Amino acid sequence: MITPEEFLLNLADLQEKILFACKNCKRNPEEVCLLPVTKNWPVDAVRYCQDAGIIRVGENRVQEALSKQEQINGISWELIGHLQSNKVNQAVGRFARIQTIDSLKLIRKVQAASKQMDQKVSMLLQVNAGNDPAKYGFSIEDTEAAMEEVLQSSHLHLDGLMTIAPYVPDDLSVAHDCFKKLADLRDSLAQRYEVRLPELSMGMSDDLSEAIACGSTMIRVGSALFGKRN
Repeated sequence: MITPEEFLLNLADLQEKILFACKNCKRNPEEVCLLPVTKNWPVDAVRYCQDAGIIRVGENRVQEALSKQEQINGISWELIGHLQSNKVNQAVGRFARIQTIDSLKLIRKVQAASKQMDQKVSMLLQVNAGNDPAKYGFSIEDTEAAMEEVLQSSHLHLDGLMTIAPYVPDDLSVAHDCFKKLADLRDSLAQRYEVRLPELSMGMSDDLSEAIACGSTMIRVGSALFGKRN
């Protein structure tokens, strides 16, 4: 585990990269939220964020997040890992937002659980915009039907879309194409259904500049902040 001082140095470096990326594409840096990804790190990583004024973090696994939630207050948690159907009841009400809604079955399960608990759930639809067989998510063609399902669900609120770009070392054009497709899809759906879809969660440590250039509003970063995991 890195020291608090190392974390602050990493954070400053990352914020500089975000500023530079925004300047290059003439965007306001305040439009881009940094979401630290604290998965596989102890709760101290969350405390580092909190001490630096960051009160929102991303976790991949429900059980790990719930364990950390018992140890620290004042943090807003976002689920950014695949949500298994058998974990839905545990997840509803414990996350400020679920970013990885990736099937009609999952939409219906989350709606049923949130209705039973009388909890409104904010969510993003995960789209496999890079058509990567290793990734979860709706195809671009199936996203409209998924959006209709959410809009008809009484206890669900759709904030926008998320994607994970295919990992192709030394060729960031693949990530750029993926992010551009997601942004175009968001714009098309928002216009067609006359709804606001303000959130585009896309971009990680290695491809954040491409994501920001394509309109990302949230960068999900782990290794650039906390180092490589063993």
